[in-house]
Amino acid sequence: MRTGAEFFTEPSGSAQRRYEAMRAYFVDEWPAARVADQFGYSTASVHQMATLVRSGRMRLFTDARPGPKGPTKATGPVREKVLALRQRRLPVTEIARILAREGTPVSAQTVWKICDTEGLARLRGDDVTARGPATALAPVKAAALGSWPAQAVDLRCDHAGLLLLAPAMTEAGLHDLIGNCGYPATTQLSAWHSIGTLLLAAATRVSRAHHIDKIADDEGLAFFLGLTALPKATHLSSYSYRARRESSQRLLTGLIRRLRTLGLATGEEGFNCDFHAIRHHGDDPVLEEHYVPARSQRTRSVLTFFANDHASNEMVYANADITKTEQAAEVIAFADYWRAATGADPGLLVFDSQLTTYKTLEELSGRSITWLTLRQRGKAELARLAALPASAWKRHTIDRAGRYRHPQLHEDLVTLKGISAPVRQIAIKNIGRDQPTLLITNTHATPARDLFARYAERMLIENELDAYISGFSLNALSSSVPLNVDLDTTLTVVAGNLYRLFARGLPRYSRATPDTIWRHFLDDSGTLHITPDAVTVDLTLRSHHPVLIDAGFADLQLPIPWWDSRPLRFRFPPR
Repeated sequence: MRTGAEFFTEPSGSAQRRYEAMRAYFVDEWPAARVADQFGYSTASVHQMATLVRSGRMRLFTDARPGPKGPTKATGPVREKVLALRQRRLPVTEIARILAREGTPVSAQTVWKICDTEGLARLRGDDVTARGPATALAPVKAAALGSWPAQAVDLRCDHAGLLLLAPAMTEAGLHDLIGNCGYPATTQLSAWHSIGTLLLAAATRVSRAHHIDKIADDEGLAFFLGLTALPKATHLSSYSYRARRESSQRLLTGLIRRLRTLGLATGEEGFNCDFHAIRHHGDDPVLEEHYVPARSQRTRSVLTFFANDHASNEMVYANADITKTEQAAEVIAFADYWRAATGADPGLLVFDSQLTTYKTLEELSGRSITWLTLRQRGKAELARLAALPASAWKRHTIDRAGRYRHPQLHEDLVTLKGISAPVRQIAIKNIGRDQPTLLITNTHATPARDLFARYAERMLIENELDAYISGFSLNALSSSVPLNVDLDTTLTVVAGNLYRLFARGLPRYSRATPDTIWRHFLDDSGTLHITPDAVTVDLTLRSHHPVLIDAGFADLQLPIPWWDSRPLRFRFPPR
């Protein structure tokens, strides 16, 4: 396509998006499903819009109305004040506010007319969203910065606290990693620009790409990524449908390899694995039904699989492109992923009885991968255990907080249908259950009480999943396309690891939840002071700044790779 074609293929406004969608449907005769995928609608919405167009009840264009006639208030003194303030590279809205405070109220549109008459270029921040004549200004289109500012510039950043993640992003090598994963790009935006924006949205805990407008007007974040402005929801929504699972898996693989060089995600103590069903908030008969605990019912949802490193508690894997027929084998897919990423099979895999089947356990054993899971209680097995004498049960003391630290254990070898070799069964009593809990495993060297304590710690992944769900709004996803959800879950894992990398250098925060880290540190505004050779971030005063200062952020001079290694500094206001 010729340069400029993206204006039509990636419409920036809702009205243009409706027009291009209907044109593709009626003129190009695209199927409704293809139109829906391309322009971010549901198939039902496409059919509804087509019906409205046919009946004449949808107006794709509105009649032009007379607009402002020009800077009628641009008298000599006002013009001189505007030009003087513009020399300080202030946006038109800020100039209008300053003049209003000085007793000379003019609109931002008037300010722009004066600047345009003098041949002055538009600046970031001139795209305003307030009511009034200023809304007539054309939006700043998202594109890569042409060059670094040649003179000092100050940019307001409503989410300046996110720049505290810059050290973690450079440690993880995200700029090069994202560029090498095969994510799509456009003539104006690289994969880093689009994926980086979605990643910042995830780190900001914006629920999904459709709500990206919460940060879309933040010119400071745009500059951080090397953009004139952040891309809008239309581009990001359609972009997320173009991303493929292979690219997301490469991103996770590269991230794990990098984390391992930093001493994280070693897998030495094994992994906790679990499924989570993300409910679809809409109507779509294509999705399968899964049990959603939050709703206590089976409903149409996207099934996702997560694995976290038991030692460091980091999420290391996510997959949302799973069907019911593939569900039981997903733990095998994780084992393959881990071997491809690290060159070795994963350590002990711990999961509940619903995650997979005995046939899959047999395959894991054949690959010498150890596993620990629950066995469902059968009447015959419970009767056998009930008939055992008291001497067959051994009392142990478990080093853990809370009740039930003195379980009674009995172990033996049992034969299970579908598993060729006998497996080790550990029955546990005196833990608050009416009937014994049955653990089965293919490892015979670890003491029984240690395996019971290890399985009890499996609840960590459930707590971590809860923290991710509440901290990154996973349950707010609305897409009915699993691959689209897969990109969101992948970026959630990446954002969660950035939070972990950031927090591990803060005293007493290494195990804090994403919500706590966000509230105490990252939810902060500030100003970017940009000079030809560096950027200094002035953060708004927060009560937890002493923790950041103690961690060395006040002395940080971090070279940013995508800024040609220009350093990023932080400055904290005095208390």
